[in-house]
Amino acid sequence: MGRDVLGHRRLFGVMGPSTNTIVQPDFDDLRPAGVTNHYSRIFTPNSKALSNESFMAGTAKISEGVMDAVRSVLTCEPDYLVMGMSAVTFYGGAAGATRFRESIERESGLRVSVGSEACAAALRAYGGIKRLAFLSPYYPIANAEVRQYFADEGFETVRDEPLRCPSWTSIAQVDEARLREVIRALDGPDVDAIVQVGTNLSMMRLAAHAENWLGKPVIAINAATYWHALRANGLKDQITGFGRLLAEF
Repeated sequence: MGRDVLGHRRLFGVMGPSTNTIVQPDFDDLRPAGVTNHYSRIFTPNSKALSNESFMAGTAKISEGVMDAVRSVLTCEPDYLVMGMSAVTFYGGAAGATRFRESIERESGLRVSVGSEACAAALRAYGGIKRLAFLSPYYPIANAEVRQYFADEGFETVRDEPLRCPSWTSIAQVDEARLREVIRALDGPDVDAIVQVGTNLSMMRLAAHAENWLGKPVIAINAATYWHALRANGLKDQITGFGRLLAEF
């Protein structure tokens, strides 16, 4: 059987919330020649005036639509799936992440990269990381889930910052100046690495620059997730401009 003319190395099916405007261009910026990304939008009402309670309810609603997006993208016969939403991949700790990933794999018959597991794999790829700080567009209740996930994976969270974005679309409006301020506040001699979660937060290029200022790993979840998908498929391309993870590991 022949191969897709443009995606002759791999076709990636990507599932992301319909409100997310960052992950699709981010993943396209990372794709090497011969790999193509095919985005399937998870229907997501644009929840506004978010709070702890409405944030969790909203992400649960997104989660309900994941399988419809999976079934939709399967019609293009992808080789592999990539999850373009991160919050629910952290819920329930490491066991919850495994359950979520396995539910997609059962439905699709394909393997999938999810943000939580990709971040843990990225931290291990750098080596020597035990204590981290992270930032998110989430609310404190969801940051607690992220802390628990990293604890289950053997990493201590020293500090974290929930940006409390007021709507799903406003996440994509957080600018570099604000992110730079947060990174500096999170850093310290007690932190081995900084991680950014939340796929609608644009931080891949800033994370790469921050590694140079701080002299330590700064991992953006979109870069980590796409790196994980490439390496899981035996694709060793070294991609520059987005941090050491994609360029060296």
